[in-house]
Amino acid sequence: MKYTTRPQAILLLADGTIFYGKSIGISGTTFGEVCFNTGMTGYQEIFTDPSYFGQIMVATNPHIGNYGVNAYEVESEKIMISGLVCKNFSFNHSRPDSESNLYDYFEKQNLICISDVDTRALVSYIRDNGAQNSVISTDGTSIEELKKQLANVPDMKGLELASKVSTKEPYFFGNENATFKISALDLGIKRNILRNLAKRDCYIKVFPYNTSFDDLKAFNPDGYFLSNGPGDPEPLEQVQETAKQMIASDKPIFGICLGHQIIGLANGISTYKMFNGHRGINHPVMNVLTGKGEITSQNHGFAVNREELENHQDLEITHYHINDNTVAGMKMKSKNCFSVQYHPEASPGPHDSSYLFDDFIANIKQDKFQEV
Repeated sequence: MKYTTRPQAILLLADGTIFYGKSIGISGTTFGEVCFNTGMTGYQEIFTDPSYFGQIMVATNPHIGNYGVNAYEVESEKIMISGLVCKNFSFNHSRPDSESNLYDYFEKQNLICISDVDTRALVSYIRDNGAQNSVISTDGTSIEELKKQLANVPDMKGLELASKVSTKEPYFFGNENATFKISALDLGIKRNILRNLAKRDCYIKVFPYNTSFDDLKAFNPDGYFLSNGPGDPEPLEQVQETAKQMIASDKPIFGICLGHQIIGLANGISTYKMFNGHRGINHPVMNVLTGKGEITSQNHGFAVNREELENHQDLEITHYHINDNTVAGMKMKSKNCFSVQYHPEASPGPHDSSYLFDDFIANIKQDKFQEV
């Protein structure tokens, strides 16, 4: 067995902290907000989730790449993270149905990765000091030069990123002869959300993030869906106006993650950037309506203001995060509209939250057949 050495690489944080590691062999420099995900599996779904666009991902699982990749386990057409930080990067894979190793997958898309990092120390540091911009360099660029470049990277607060990941043209998903039609606004939609809607007898037309309400309405949908996505929701003023028109239409509405925040903003509820955010597949949520807990998959760095929501006459909290009491779900009292801050399509519980899609369909059925 031939022994090979790998070049040194660094992770530089905006506050000047440096973590050292090794390059997996793809040379370059990449920037993004550093964050961590506590999931022990599902790394390919994480890497391709549009909600992670503009972020450098730290994997808390010490082994990444050990089960390879396959074409089905993706949430979009390409890798969305800006870079990866991990402890042990596996160049070999041992799962029978994997189609390739992770290194080849990264190399094809030029994804910069630093391994052999003390990720336990890094995650502890991020937890104490908050998410911040960072840079991975595997090409030998000097630290002083990296600091200059990093200083020019915009903060996530105030950054509009939905336009970077949304579809450019409308497209259809599902069976065109399905019973229900859904107009989905793509702010960074995950493919498994579309699968969950399609298997519930829905035909979905997916629209670009800046589509007007008139164009969404022209599909003659039975309901509207506002998707997940990356970045700060506040700059998405046109999307907020579209959401207001959706709400005024009295059609059933379902929002997930960024879509949840947009619905809050459309109702005058402010959002804020969290110190670290929630990212992982083991986040506990309490369903206020049923009194049952749910194990959920979460990926967000912004949240709606709980105090404002509690004082709102037409909104009520339906779910909250057990660890920090942040809002995890809400619904309108006068409209057929609800949303959650987590991802029911990921079903890590394994199926604790999949009922939310059923609730959406039940709302559509009640509205659709009431009209007949």
